[in-house]
Amino acid sequence: MLPLLNELGQGCVLILGGAKSGKSHLALSLCKGFEGRKVFLATAQALDREMALRIERHKKERSGDWETVEEPLDLASAVAKLDIVRTVIVIDCLTLWLNNMLMEYGDDVEAIEGAIARFIKVLKGIRHSVVVVVSNEVGLGIVPDNPLARRFRDLAGSLNQQVASLSKKVIVVWAGIPNLIKGQ
Repeated sequence: MLPLLNELGQGCVLILGGAKSGKSHLALSLCKGFEGRKVFLATAQALDREMALRIERHKKERSGDWETVEEPLDLASAVAKLDIVRTVIVIDCLTLWLNNMLMEYGDDVEAIEGAIARFIKVLKGIRHSVVVVVSNEVGLGIVPDNPLARRFRDLAGSLNQQVASLSKKVIVVWAGIPNLIKGQ
């Protein structure tokens, strides 16, 4: 049984899966009927025309009762500001956020790990809202052939594990089919 967000109270739900597996669709579906404020916290950046069109298409797919907040780097501060009673926050997605940090901070792994630590601290401190976190599972493929890709894979795996450990529910989506792997 998938979580009913109105009954969850507060805390975190993690949705994992591959690219285009149905994660974002599921996140929004879980929020249907949520009785409160709905915030979509987008991490994507429109760095090219294709991504700009993709972002606009996704905005149109969300119903008018969604507020969109765009934050490519300081996810911890954005979530902390949004932790208000009767609010659901959908973060889409952690791997884009991680990519943004790798592009911003380059080889400064300490800066990236510091941002991740701040984000995890904020998630652990959620007191008023439900946070639905979307992330890609990138660890099922081959070992990447270059240092940047390996660093991305390693950081994504660690980030997903940290979020999963503090989440009340964890759902993996395979080909559009959700599978609850943590929680009831």
